[in-house]
Amino acid sequence: MIHMRAAVLVLVFLSLSIINGPAALHAHQDPEQAGYIAVEGGKIWYRMNGMEHLGKKAALIVLHGGPGGTHRSNMPLVELADERPVILYDQLDTGNSLRTNNPKNWTVSRFLSEIDSIRAALNVKEVIVLGHSWGGTLAAEYAIKRPEGLKAVILSSPLIDTRRWINDADIWRSQLPPKVEERLRHHEAEGTTNSAEYRAAEQVFLSRHMCRKNPCPGEGFRADGPDWNPKLYEYMWGPTEFHATGTLRNYNISGKLPLITVPSLVICGEYDEAAPRSCNYFGSLMQNSQTFIVPNAGHATMAENKDLYLQTVRDFIQKSGL
Repeated sequence: MIHMRAAVLVLVFLSLSIINGPAALHAHQDPEQAGYIAVEGGKIWYRMNGMEHLGKKAALIVLHGGPGGTHRSNMPLVELADERPVILYDQLDTGNSLRTNNPKNWTVSRFLSEIDSIRAALNVKEVIVLGHSWGGTLAAEYAIKRPEGLKAVILSSPLIDTRRWINDADIWRSQLPPKVEERLRHHEAEGTTNSAEYRAAEQVFLSRHMCRKNPCPGEGFRADGPDWNPKLYEYMWGPTEFHATGTLRNYNISGKLPLITVPSLVICGEYDEAAPRSCNYFGSLMQNSQTFIVPNAGHATMAENKDLYLQTVRDFIQKSGL
């Protein structure tokens, strides 16, 4: 894999998307530092808080979901900056990052290389990596590499094995009203997943397994907000959360999870798309792991029960001696 020389441009002002965006509602969540970092294929935007802890505590690098989501869904984690540096970023081709929209960049290995580019640019020696959903894929891949300075990994509702993900979705779908599931099957077979009828049926599933509260708490931090990249999402995953047709359709890294030896936490919701039965299984494959299920939550665990989620992450890090 080619690693480009990392470079960083530190902004002395906040971008308009931060001044006018959801973070403006919470002054303590404004970044202390923000800028761009050169990566293979372009440059990515990052934000950091807790800079007084740099070099003293392992930094928390947070990987958002998607593919094609943004850092915004992970904004609650900025609260952990009272104890350590917290770095959020937008992956290439989404959010505030450069958009070349070149599919040759849309590979697991290239997205994975962004983590080392961030560490090099910001001179971060010791890290904890937390990834949610597709970000959990990247976090697991990174931990499997056993990079120097990785102290712990947190897999939040991770995509580890597409087959298991779809099997879990099929179980959840079997519990939908029969007419809803019939519409989903019909349009998937016909290739008409962009139809209004299919999208309406999809919302029934999402109301049970994405975010169970209506309105969903933290709606302003949605990963699929106005600056996400739906083309990237469909190219790598597919038209919906439970119908994989993209490049990740045969993805499975579960066989390599035993290579993860650092302290690890797997966390998901009781009704998560990343179902508890699978998360418990993935946790059992790692040598130094624990699994926590957030009660009555779907895939948006951080939004549905923020306090419990953050306390669980905080406790795990503290018990790991970090």
